[in-house]
Amino acid sequence: MAQALRLAERGLYTTQPNPRVGCVIAHGDEVVGTGFHQRAGEPHAEVYALREAAARARGATAYVTLEPCAHHGRTPPCAEALVAAGVARVVVAAEDPFPQVDGRGIEKLRAAGIIVDTGLMRDAARELNVGFFSRIERSRPFVRVKLAMSLDGRTALASGESKWITGEAARADVQRWRARSSAILTGSGTVLADDPRLTVRLPDDEPFMPPLRVVLDRQLRTPAGSHMLDGSTPTLVLHGTAASCADDRFARVERMAVATRDGMIDLHTVLGLLAGSGCNEVHVEAGPTLCGALLTAGLVDELLLYIAPLLLGDSARPLLQLPTIADMARRWQLKVQDQRQLGADWRLRLRPT
Repeated sequence: MAQALRLAERGLYTTQPNPRVGCVIAHGDEVVGTGFHQRAGEPHAEVYALREAAARARGATAYVTLEPCAHHGRTPPCAEALVAAGVARVVVAAEDPFPQVDGRGIEKLRAAGIIVDTGLMRDAARELNVGFFSRIERSRPFVRVKLAMSLDGRTALASGESKWITGEAARADVQRWRARSSAILTGSGTVLADDPRLTVRLPDDEPFMPPLRVVLDRQLRTPAGSHMLDGSTPTLVLHGTAASCADDRFARVERMAVATRDGMIDLHTVLGLLAGSGCNEVHVEAGPTLCGALLTAGLVDELLLYIAPLLLGDSARPLLQLPTIADMARRWQLKVQDQRQLGADWRLRLRPT
């Protein structure tokens, strides 16, 4: 199963909105077939593994990181393919909560007389597809907020200048987190201050699906000539219902009005909209206002915090804008998932407890 999970990781940047899935077919310790899901609309992991195993799949055990599908989508049901191949046993890491599967794949296998075991390395399998499970089970994507700060907790100079707080190794690491995301979210303040591209830059031999760029621009302040409006990659601008635009600045991107709450675009509505569009993981690169609002609303699932060994001083901009708390009992408690040194910088991956 560990090998199947490693295979599934090979689809980290390419399978969305589908989950990343790997499969290994074996007779005891002898592996006869392997496969992983590569792109949505293409064969699933089980199909590739069965093709490789051919006749040797009969009587074998299939180790699959996610419950085999049982419905006709863009590809035939994998559960039926496993039955037809004559496998004797299927070991499933995690059950699939997708409504058209949700236990039906396991039922179909057992009805055909195949032994099915579930739960082996379930936590690892769910972690690999944390966004898929979030979208299906919570009706919203998994939200990951990226922040970079100095040792004194500052993200930019008072003027707004922030290039570059971190070094090349940390910035390269960010590209991989962008690549695994379905969407990259920012606010109009960041667009006005930095004119970011928010695209993915990976080596030429590493395929990826360009994430959707999403700009929260309540008053349609994004100026003409901004990189976010260049049409180089799919982009969605979300604005308030009262905003209007008389020029053609937004001609090359999609634009949509959404509800507002307390003078801001409603963040729950935004995440529901993105989930409905098939977004599994949303990567946020924004300023202290939007990032603080997401955390205050309980919508941040993970923080990627890059810490550089430098000081910016008291007048520099803070990490997050959060409401004042009256006592320590109300503090935001975070759990360290992992920490890693990247060049001279450190990356902490944190989750609210």
